[in-house]
Amino acid sequence: MGGGFQFLDLIFFAAVAVFLVMRLRSVLGRRTGTEQRRDPFAGAPAESPPAALPPRALPDLAAKPTVGAEPPSPLAAGIGHIREADPSFEEAHFTAGARAAFEMILQAFAAGDAASLRPLLSDEVFANFNGAIEERRKAGHTLATTLVGIRSLDVIEADLQGRNAVVTVKIVSDQINVTQDAGGKTVEGDPTAVTAITDIWTFSRNTRSRDPNWTLVATRSQN
Repeated sequence: MGGGFQFLDLIFFAAVAVFLVMRLRSVLGRRTGTEQRRDPFAGAPAESPPAALPPRALPDLAAKPTVGAEPPSPLAAGIGHIREADPSFEEAHFTAGARAAFEMILQAFAAGDAASLRPLLSDEVFANFNGAIEERRKAGHTLATTLVGIRSLDVIEADLQGRNAVVTVKIVSDQINVTQDAGGKTVEGDPTAVTAITDIWTFSRNTRSRDPNWTLVATRSQN
């Protein structure tokens, strides 16, 4: 009998132990909602960014002139002054217009066409050109000019005088100039000779005017 009771006691204590184990697992294994689930794809926790350093004053390079910098040439400075007064000024556009004006004036002068010359020239230059035309007419002479071609046309001077932009160009061209009398006899020049002629012409324009055209205000020649 004693052995039977001992066996029953073991069974009883074993059942109590199993009950306690199951009870502990039900309590310890339960989520309370306060813990965080770990994402296996997440990297290491991001570190706090370093504190920003206070801004450091940079040296004012504009306040000091660049060592060794050369001042602009008088021509570049003059073009700069013109652009300040007239931002639309472009040297390439001007030289193209000067080339066209040179051809027009040359042909109109040879033809004695004072009406075509008048809007292109200043009063002083027109007076000189028109005077030469009148002398030629009185002498009964005619002038035939053939512009074979323009070798070069370069801006050599530029400046702003008050509100007037003033630009001087050097024009090297090949021409044939022949002057004949009333009978068709050549009195000057050679119809077969091409001569290289260098002209220096100065144009001017009021930068505040709506008129985009330039006026020839001075001429001189190196020949």
